[in-house]
Amino acid sequence: MATAVANPVDWKLIWAQRGFRYFFLAMLISLFGSGMNFAGVSWYILAATHSTVKVSLQVIVVTLPGLFIPFVGGVLIDRFDRRYLGVLLDLARGVVVLSTAYIAWSGHLQLWHLYAMTLITGTGSAMYWANVNSLVQEVIPPSQFTGANAAVLVGVQSGMLIAGSMVGFFYDRAGIWGILAIDGATYFVSAYCLYQVRSGYVSPRGLSKSNRVYSAATEATAEALESGANPEIAEAGLSLAMYKDFKEGVQYLKQQPVVRALGITHAIMMAGVVSANVVLVALVNDVLHAGARGLGFVEAGWAAGAVTGGLIASQLPQRMRMPLYVAALSLLAVGHMATPYVAFLAGAAALQFVFGLCRSMGGVVAQSSLMSLVPYHFMGRTQSAMAILTTIIQVLMSVGLGVIAERVNLTAGYTLLAVLYVVAAIFASRARQLLG
Repeated sequence: MATAVANPVDWKLIWAQRGFRYFFLAMLISLFGSGMNFAGVSWYILAATHSTVKVSLQVIVVTLPGLFIPFVGGVLIDRFDRRYLGVLLDLARGVVVLSTAYIAWSGHLQLWHLYAMTLITGTGSAMYWANVNSLVQEVIPPSQFTGANAAVLVGVQSGMLIAGSMVGFFYDRAGIWGILAIDGATYFVSAYCLYQVRSGYVSPRGLSKSNRVYSAATEATAEALESGANPEIAEAGLSLAMYKDFKEGVQYLKQQPVVRALGITHAIMMAGVVSANVVLVALVNDVLHAGARGLGFVEAGWAAGAVTGGLIASQLPQRMRMPLYVAALSLLAVGHMATPYVAFLAGAAALQFVFGLCRSMGGVVAQSSLMSLVPYHFMGRTQSAMAILTTIIQVLMSVGLGVIAERVNLTAGYTLLAVLYVVAAIFASRARQLLG
């Protein structure tokens, strides 16, 4: 098995890639809109219902498709052009969000409209993020995976930072329809940027033939079936080929303990970040009494920390990356235990800054290591397997946090998050041992 390598980050080499510049812009714009959407919808639901359970239902709805879509999505990502898939997913979600914005503007918005919109956008996101993470691997030289992941994370979190700084302002003036209109428009801009990443059709399998481990014999069989003159035979061939791809992906993960350990740790961390929104809005409302703008400041603190962490992670020497990965997850556990006792806005924002910094450092280390370890034509299936695990944990955590925060207290909810990060730190330690 290959080992993860760390080369000095050459920012000139990374930004010299025209495709990556467009990719970075797509992530910046897309996450600005998504950040506005997630914070605005969460606040709207809490203000309308005063129920953390209803907020947790939103998180469940947005993540539930991740239990099913990646089974097919991972195979599609590893078979078809990832740029076109990203464009189509952006356009479809943009139409849905703008339609919901129109309903809100006309004064007929109900909670089920928001849940339906969230379900559809969550279905797209279940494939989208595995797809774009795989796309990065194609447009950046392997020696610069760490810097590229750091740059992507900075773009993502910069979008969230800007969104967090502005969401309260827009919510107080335009309401939920204005938030949704902005988010819907960003999908179309993001789709254009992804389209500009490169030209022509690029098959991940074509890349794998020239760059990574590739099974010519099994692929020849699949291609022969798919090119049959009889449409029914061709369709059956495609189905068999996709099933073969799925089995190959499962077998690959069984044989890669390092990939499994990194994937599990990263999935837990991502699930914790998303599900924490359930108790975060309650913290701002019930403990800080800071309103929508307060939520924006807290979200901005998290994003600012994430940008800082991404820049730091890009400069870390190899020997420090995995130890700091373990330390970051341990700090997340301790920090979430302390969060309910910090009852002033500046302190809460500072804690969120630390959480964002830890998450981004861990994310860069995990993703760059996976890109160095996983062959091109297995990356989509590997990312999708992580997405499925992330979804399972997010659903369980969102239900648990919503019920515990409403029926017990916020302290108990944040304690549950701390326990989750302790588990992640244990798996991170295992990955560190395996990597030596």
